[in-house]
Amino acid sequence: MASFTNPALEAFVSCLGNQLVFAQVLIRRAGSGYELRHVADRDAPADNLRLAELAGLRAMAQFAAHGAFRPLKSAPDLQSGWRCVVESSAELGWALSQLYPGAIGDWYAARIGSPPVTHYREFAWRQTGMYRITTLLDDGQVRHVTNACCHKRFCLKRRLWTGGGLAPDPEAGKSLIPCLEPCAILLEFARKAVRVQQEERIQVEFSSGEFASIRAALEIALGSPDGGLRDADFDAPANHRRLQLLVEKLAGLAKPLTVKAEQ
Repeated sequence: MASFTNPALEAFVSCLGNQLVFAQVLIRRAGSGYELRHVADRDAPADNLRLAELAGLRAMAQFAAHGAFRPLKSAPDLQSGWRCVVESSAELGWALSQLYPGAIGDWYAARIGSPPVTHYREFAWRQTGMYRITTLLDDGQVRHVTNACCHKRFCLKRRLWTGGGLAPDPEAGKSLIPCLEPCAILLEFARKAVRVQQEERIQVEFSSGEFASIRAALEIALGSPDGGLRDADFDAPANHRRLQLLVEKLAGLAKPLTVKAEQ
């Protein structure tokens, strides 16, 4: 382990107390070291959990329990059923960097002075090539895209950047890990949202009861397995973030409920 002083890690350790939940990881002091385990295994006997080696944490974090690749390490699908024991604060920092890359540094940056936040419009205007079209989303569309893509179903980071008039995420419902700027997944999702908006429009009228059923069906689908779709496959109509985007749009429609179905 490196011998230099890491002020971010030192500040984090000073805030630990006897235990701390960091996204989906429960950190507990264990003598001069620490034990890490999935928060869902908080009360599990140690003997019931497989012992994860420090060197194997990165590989474990790459895949969800059902084998799907995890492009977003802050997604709430970290595998459970393991424990990792580290001997020092330096090893703790290394372990967390494997599970949540950059999280300690971002946590520290958000605590000192003004966090280095990049908001949506600034971020979008930096883009070139095929991502330049993300500047075309109006404020309402930016709100829908952000609420859908960054929903706690999909990401545990607490969004500090804003866009479309949205306030930063409240502390409740997210984690201690801050999000300081839109990520690559948000960028690709925004690009797909622009393309969907440019597609041919189909007008269909629904009764209020039918409209309610559509919203209920979307919520049911969001609570069901994704059928093996890749997390960031936004070309798939059944992608869960695309379904969540429809939920966001429908929630903003006025009543009486004569609406246009968007495909």
